[in-house]
Amino acid sequence: MSTSEERALRHKKAMQRKKEHIDGRIAAATIDKGLLVVLTGNGKGKSTSAFGMLARSVGHGLRCGVIQFIKGQWECGEQMLFADNPLVEFHVMNTGFTWETQDRDSDIAAAEQTWAHGAEMMMNPEINVVILDELTYMLTYGYLDKEMVLSALENRPEGQHVIVTGRSAAKELIELADTVTELGENKHAFYDGVKVQKGIDY
Repeated sequence: MSTSEERALRHKKAMQRKKEHIDGRIAAATIDKGLLVVLTGNGKGKSTSAFGMLARSVGHGLRCGVIQFIKGQWECGEQMLFADNPLVEFHVMNTGFTWETQDRDSDIAAAEQTWAHGAEMMMNPEINVVILDELTYMLTYGYLDKEMVLSALENRPEGQHVIVTGRSAAKELIELADTVTELGENKHAFYDGVKVQKGIDY
């Protein structure tokens, strides 16, 4: 047997073992439930990932809700894309970044008003997917009561998926989640003086 034939045979056997392992894991996954997904960390891509799941969900004909905290003072590509979609309900806090507003009481009032829409969505079993974009900051800054938020997440309809984004996710939120991804930051163009780019950053 030639060297290339031996290599091909080893590859085939390795892939057969891998397939058996993966098929076994798939067969063992029998639970069907709504997931709480937390996308956190300092790296770029948390909201981008969430809106990728929104696009996927809309493609499957699922009814979705989007709550965006903090953002809202500039054009937002994902909002422009989905705002008129009949499958997507969109609510934006519309205050901009906290270092721009510099008004804690006003920010708290806006956060509570925005959260009310999210809480309503999480009581509606007809909404399949809810995105709570930048929610982690509302907990970190104390703009929303943590226990209230955790209770709403825990007691939502059984089949409803919720995606939470933002840096520094609270320990309790991570413990409650089914899937947690922490995006790290190795480099970012902004720190080299590059302006935010349409379609990439907003």
